[in-house]
Parts: sequence; structure tokens; C-alpha cells
Amino acid sequence: MSPLRLIFILVALVAGAAAFMLMRSALSTPAVATGPVVQVETEVQVSEVDVLVAVRDFRIGEVIMPQDMAWAPWPEESANPEYFTMTQHPDAFSDLSGMVVRVPIFAREPILPQKIVKRGDTSIMAALVAPGMRAISVEISAESAAGGFILPDDRVDVILTHEVELLTANGTADDIESIIILENVRVLAIDQKIGQSDGAQTAIGQTATLELSPQDAGLVAFGERKGVLSLALRSLTDAALAGDVVTSRAADLKSTTSGGRVTVFRNGRVRESAAGTGE
Repeated sequence: MSPLRLIFILVALVAGAAAFMLMRSALSTPAVATGPVVQVETEVQVSEVDVLVAVRDFRIGEVIMPQDMAWAPWPEESANPEYFTMTQHPDAFSDLSGMVVRVPIFAREPILPQKIVKRGDTSIMAALVAPGMRAISVEISAESAAGGFILPDDRVDVILTHEVELLTANGTADDIESIIILENVRVLAIDQKIGQSDGAQTAIGQTATLELSPQDAGLVAFGERKGVLSLALRSLTDAALAGDVVTSRAADLKSTTSGGRVTVFRNGRVRESAAGTGE
């Protein structure tokens, strides 16, 4: 055998031995996982309490009934101490039945003592009046209050009907004028009836309590002395468009009481009134 051939055989044996050792080393090394890493989360138990919540939305003045409330689980750590809980107030359904809402409450919202007031409480009216506003009562009848179909929380226009003295070709003559002095006024109560949740369809009473600014309350008091006030019920659509804005027509009323002459258009003819002389 030639020396060159012997060298080729030796090189082949060394290469085979090296390949064998590398393969053996690879087989003995643990395989590395190439799939997604799965994280195992430990479930933490959160302590809960049953809290009294509203089933539906409540407006100011509505009466809470048992079917309007429910118990709902609430994280104990975030529970307000003022919440009504099942453990501390097991009779909450009966205790709160008949309460009147003084601040709007939304569905699934916990009921707080500060947002309700006991029906018949002497402070209930003060609780219903918005900040900066006043409650003033006016005398009404079925004829002057839309046949008794005006309910608390409705919106009305206040109409003043009073006597005026007109100048005619033959001298002076008494006449009757009607003018809207306030628009979109909120009705707080009819007599002692507050809220609409008891299923009543009409509320015929002798007085209606209105929510007004101090200036508009004075205008109503003046109107009662001057003539007869009537309430005109506004449609729900008009009330929604106007929102909470009350429009005062005090300037129109003053124009008929400040002296001088007022031009009156009636039946296509122009007449002048001696304003303020009919009192």
C-alpha cells in the first residue's frame, strides 16, 4: 500500500471519529422548547359584600319602591361606609320603600342616604329645590291647571290674566288681557303630591309649587296680586328641547304696568290701553 493512500485512510478515520463524537454530544443535550411560554396565574380571591343598588334611573322627586332596588356584589375594599349592605341593613327594602329621591340616581348605582329623603319629612321640599332656586306656591284649580293633568316634574308656562283699561273713541273701557309671563317652569308639587311613581294619572289640587329663580318668584307673586294665574302644560318634546332654561317675559308684563300708553293689537285693529290704571 502506497504511503499516500495510507494518509487518506487515516484522515477519513479521524473525520469519522469527530463526526461520531459531535453527534453523540448533540443527542445527550436536552432539547430547548421553541413553543409559546405559558404563564400560570394564581387566582386571587376578592372579598365582596352585597350592596343595595338602584334597578333603574331615578329623577329628582321620584318615589323609590321595593321593586326599584336590588342587592349587587361589590368589592369590600372599595365599598363606601355609607352604602346599604345586606349584613348591616337586612331590612333595607322595607325601610327605604317610599323614600323620595333628592339627587338623581342612575341604574346599578349604590343608593346613598344623602340622595334620598323620607316622604312626609318637613325638609323634603327644601331637598328638591335646586341650588340658587326658590319654591313658590300658586293657587290653581282644574280649570287653571290643564284639567288636573299637570303632575310634579312637568314643565308649564305661567299665564297671567288681568284687567286693563282701554282708551276708545267713546272714552275708557275695561277689558281683559292674557300674557305669558314665564315659560318652561318646573312643577315641584301639586298640593302634597311629590313625584310620579305612584301611578297617578291626574293631580287636582288647590296649589302648585313651582321652582323659580328669586327674580321670577317675585314676578309670580306680583302676578297673583294683579290678576289670575293659569298653568299651561308643555309637551315633553318642547320641555326636552328647552332643558332647564326658564324664559321670563317680565318685560312684557312691565310694559302694561309702568304707566303711559300700550298699543294693543286685537282683531286686526289697533287700540291703546292706559296701562296700570285698571288696578
